Amino acid sequence: MINIRNAEEIELLRQSNLLVSKTLAVVAEFIKPGVTTEYLDAKAEEYIRSNNGIPGFLGYNKYPKTLCTSINSQVVHGIPSKMELKEGDIVSIDCGVIMNGYYGDTAYTFAVGEISEQVHKLLKVTKASLFKGIEEAVDAKRVGDIGFAVQSFCEAEGYSVVREMVGHGLGAHLHEAPEVPNYGKRGTGPLLKQGMVICIEPMINMGGKKIYQENDGWAVRTADNKPSAHFELAVAIDKDKADILSTFSYIEKVLGNKDF
Repeated sequence: MINIRNAEEIELLRQSNLLVSKTLAVVAEFIKPGVTTEYLDAKAEEYIRSNNGIPGFLGYNKYPKTLCTSINSQVVHGIPSKMELKEGDIVSIDCGVIMNGYYGDTAYTFAVGEISEQVHKLLKVTKASLFKGIEEAVDAKRVGDIGFAVQSFCEAEGYSVVREMVGHGLGAHLHEAPEVPNYGKRGTGPLLKQGMVICIEPMINMGGKKIYQENDGWAVRTADNKPSAHFELAVAIDKDKADILSTFSYIEKVLGNKDF
C-alpha cells in the first residue's frame, strides 16, 4: 500500500529530514585524510541524540552503526570502521533518523582532500541526476518518469545505473512502497499522487552496472572495482513541483567553495 500523507505528517517528515541534513553537515566538518569512518559515525550519533532524534539505521535489520559509509567502489551500506580515509578517496555517507515517529533519510558523496577530475565529474553528474529525477516527482506523473530522467542523463555521460538498489517511500517506516528505481521508461510504474513521500537516490557507477555484496553481509561494491557515487533526498509529491524535505544546503555551507 502506498501511503498518502496529510500536511501535518509532511511537516513531521520535514523535521526528521532536516535533522538528517544537519547531521550530514556536522559530519562534513570532520571529513579529511586520516579520519576514521568510525569517528564520523560517533559524531553523527552524538548529534542526532542531542537533537531529540534516534539513529534510524542503528539496529535496523541488525545493522550495527548510525551511518553507512561507502568508500570509492563501495556503492552503499559500508559499515563504519577503524579504516582511515585517504587523500583522493570519495565516501558516500547515508544517514537515517527517527523523530516524532517519522523517518528522515538522506545521502551525500564527499571528496576526501583533492580528487581526480574523472571522479569529480562522476559526483557532479550523479548529484545533477538526482535533481533531474526530482523534476519528475510531481502529481499525475509515474515512478518510471523519475527513473527515466536519472538513467538517460547518466548514461548519456557514459556512466551506468545500479539496478538492484533503489529509492523508496518514506514515513513511519524507513522503506515503504513504492520502490523508486533509477532506471525506467516514461509513463510506467506506480502513479505519483500529491502527499506521497519518497526518497530518490541515484547510485551511479563509473564502470559497469554489476555489483556484489561483501562478506560482512552489508557493503555492496562494484564488480569492476570502479568508483560509485550516491546522492539522496526525500521529497513530497505536489501538484506542480516536488516539495524537497531534506536539503544539501547545510552541507554546501560547510564545504564552502568546494563542490564536494
